[in-house]
Amino acid sequence: MIKVILWDIDGTLLSFKLAERAAIRACFEKFGLGEITDGMLAEYSAINARYWKRLELGELTKQQVLRGRFEEFFAAYRLDTGCVDAFNAEYQVRLGETVVFNDNAKELVQRLRGKVKQYAVTNGTLVAQRGKLRNSGLDKLLDDVFISDVVGVEKPGKGFFDAVFAAIGHYEKDEILIVGDSLTSDIQGGNNAGILCCWYNPAGEPVPKTLRVDYDIRDLNELAEIIGLEG
Repeated sequence: MIKVILWDIDGTLLSFKLAERAAIRACFEKFGLGEITDGMLAEYSAINARYWKRLELGELTKQQVLRGRFEEFFAAYRLDTGCVDAFNAEYQVRLGETVVFNDNAKELVQRLRGKVKQYAVTNGTLVAQRGKLRNSGLDKLLDDVFISDVVGVEKPGKGFFDAVFAAIGHYEKDEILIVGDSLTSDIQGGNNAGILCCWYNPAGEPVPKTLRVDYDIRDLNELAEIIGLEG
C-alpha cells in the first residue's frame, strides 16, 4: 500500500516549458536584448535540458549549469555574455511567476491530502522553486518540500533520498512512490533509493530496459487508481 508520494515539480506537477518560455521572454525584454524568436527559445530549451542532464549524471555542478547554459546560448546568438549572472538571477525569479498545472494536478494533490503523505522533491534552484510553490499554492498543500539546494545533494543521488527519508520518518520502501518525468533524475533516483517509481510519460515514449519503472502513466490522474483511491 502506497503511503507516501514524492512529487517532482518541473515537468511533472507544473509545466516547465511554459514557465521557461515566459521567463526567457521577460528577461530579454528587461535586459534589452531584442526579440527572442520561437527558434531561439527552442535552442535555449535544448541547451538547458542538456546541461541539467549532465548535472544529473554528475558531470557538472549546479553553478556550472546555471552559468554555462546561458554562456553557450548567448555566444550562439552573439549576445553580450557580460550580463549572464544578472540575467540568470532575474530568470530564477521569473520562473516562479508562470504557473500552469499539468493534468489539473492541483485538484489531484488536493484530493490525495489526508490519504497519503505528499512531498516535493526537486533539483530546481531555491529562488525559482520557492516562487513556484508559493504562487501555485503547493506550499500549503504538500506536507513538506525538499529542494536540492537546501539538501546539499542533487537527484538522483542516494544522499538526497536518504535526507528525505530521515525527515519524513520510517516507511517501508514499497510504501513510497516517486512520480516524475525525468528518467535520469526521478526514475534513476528512485531506483537508487530502492522505492517504487512512476514515470510521468505523456508522450508515450518506450520504457528503457536499463531502469525499473513500476508504473508508466500518460496522465497524472492515473495515480488515483494506482493508489486505490475511490470516487
